[in-house]
Amino acid sequence: MPRIPLGRAALAGLGTLAVIAAAVQPVSAAPRTDRAEGPVAHAFSSAAAEYGVPRDLLIALGYSETHLDGHDGLPSQAGGYGVMHLVSNPDQHTLELASRLTGDTARELRTDTAANIRGGAAVLRSYADHAGLSQAERRDTDTWYPLLARYGGATDPATARLYADTVYTFLAKGVTARAEGGEQLTLPARKVAPERGSLAPAAQSPDYPSALWVPANSANYAVGRTAAISKVVIHVTEGSYAGTISWFQNPSAQVSAHYVVRSSDGQITQMVREKDTAWHARSGNATGVGIEHEGYINNPSWFTDAMYRSSAALTASICARYGIPKDRAHIVGHSEVPGNDHTDPGPNWNWTYYMQLVGGSTGGGEVQLSFPSYDTLRSGSTGAQVSAAQSLLNAQGFDAGTVDGSFGTKTTSAVTAFQKARGLGADGVVGARTWTALLSAGSTPALSQGSTGAAVQRLQRALTAALGRTITADGDFGSGTGQAVRDYQTSRSLGVDGQVGPATWGALQAGR
Repeated sequence: MPRIPLGRAALAGLGTLAVIAAAVQPVSAAPRTDRAEGPVAHAFSSAAAEYGVPRDLLIALGYSETHLDGHDGLPSQAGGYGVMHLVSNPDQHTLELASRLTGDTARELRTDTAANIRGGAAVLRSYADHAGLSQAERRDTDTWYPLLARYGGATDPATARLYADTVYTFLAKGVTARAEGGEQLTLPARKVAPERGSLAPAAQSPDYPSALWVPANSANYAVGRTAAISKVVIHVTEGSYAGTISWFQNPSAQVSAHYVVRSSDGQITQMVREKDTAWHARSGNATGVGIEHEGYINNPSWFTDAMYRSSAALTASICARYGIPKDRAHIVGHSEVPGNDHTDPGPNWNWTYYMQLVGGSTGGGEVQLSFPSYDTLRSGSTGAQVSAAQSLLNAQGFDAGTVDGSFGTKTTSAVTAFQKARGLGADGVVGARTWTALLSAGSTPALSQGSTGAAVQRLQRALTAALGRTITADGDFGSGTGQAVRDYQTSRSLGVDGQVGPATWGALQAGR
């Protein structure tokens, strides 16, 4: 059977998989047992050996979907079960497919972690066989990209790409996670170069430029509003980021939110225009802007600092644009909206920290961080780039005061303090070096071609300032970003490999 090309064709054919299910044969009925492994680690090794799917890929997929938590057999909001999120809903049936492939009952797949992991591996192998992957190709982790995109259940290419990119990001970064029973699994970081083919990235949000735009199905929201926007409603997805986006595109869902925020890096996707009514909070729909946060309310590992900061900046922007007070009477949890029976965001959501971030991140207007070039700013400067500098300074703990686009004495003091802390010339002027240090500030994950997300956007902005030429800040580490990294490394006498590790991050954050 010929291999299916990447792109839209790689997303098609889900309905045909039941036909080929019977043809999928395990590689080995009795894989080797590693006595040093715990039960969950062994389940991944066993399933990988049995179905010829790379073990690391299975672990990264399970971590992306559930953080390796089976949730006692309870479904996600999209009807997904277990560590591998085998789905049973009106339009996706990987749970039923896994049952046909493995011979395990649906109940076993929902409640038994080893069976669930085996089922996920069987489904992936069926996709590989349908795509015509040879044994050698199956050993190459990068060839599985379109099959992971299909596993996520999205019919929209941009959503499928978000799903697969998340898995490959965990492969690239590595994972250390606690599974059931406290067992620790470690997935070492590795180089990845996924074969994305024609799967295009999402467009830019029409309401919040830092976000992506992937529209929800029109059956899941109402056009227009019957009341003025007066609150922000905080939700937790009870599912994965890309899985939630895909669910909101499914007309069977009958639910949606305006925004979805990713746990690992704070990436935001808008799905409903703010002027329209998303269906997320019953009595709060008409007046609220709904923000979903990837994760599960009973597992605090999902609530990362990157998620809090990114979401807080979004909430602050919404409040500024609609004149909403930045207080707990107007920024509320789903559980606090009258007439709701939900419990999110739950006891693990840190409201104190979140509200501190909301109150300190912006004071008016939407903060834009990406520009074709970065001007030199000093006392008396005004405009959007001043707002960007103020927001970045506040985020790093240097109090620039209200983000108002006006470079006054408090902003000057904050710039000077930041420059001293970074070993820059402390003149209170934001030039190329200070911009580079400000824009690159934050975590320092290893990045290379194929990486995506907020850290890549930070890198692209910092390179724009450092090199004095525009590097598109789209969060996608492609060939253009790779060339910019090599140019930066060459000009700063760094090792030239086109990858961003500690040395390159260190140089950027030092303003070199």
